[in-house]
Amino acid sequence: MVLGAASDAAAVSTYSVAPGVRLNVRSGPGTGYSITRTLPENTKVPIFCQTPGTSVSGYYGTSNIWDNIDNGEYVSDAYVNTGSDGYVADRCA
Repeated sequence: MVLGAASDAAAVSTYSVAPGVRLNVRSGPGTGYSITRTLPENTKVPIFCQTPGTSVSGYYGTSNIWDNIDNGEYVSDAYVNTGSDGYVADRCA
């Protein structure tokens, strides 16, 4: 199982946050969740999984997709350059 876990970790892609944006990281998939930290400009984030949540209008349009970037940390996909309007990672369990 350890080998499988390493393979899963290697498959995680990173994506650029919108230029000039300091992005709020939230404790859940929506604007009603608390801000846990703010990412600096020119940051790249891993996307471990994605889940629907509050709809947000951002740099890359309007989306209700939220990206899980760490344990209990989410950012709006509307500010992440995934190259897609849809899901680019598995849905969060």
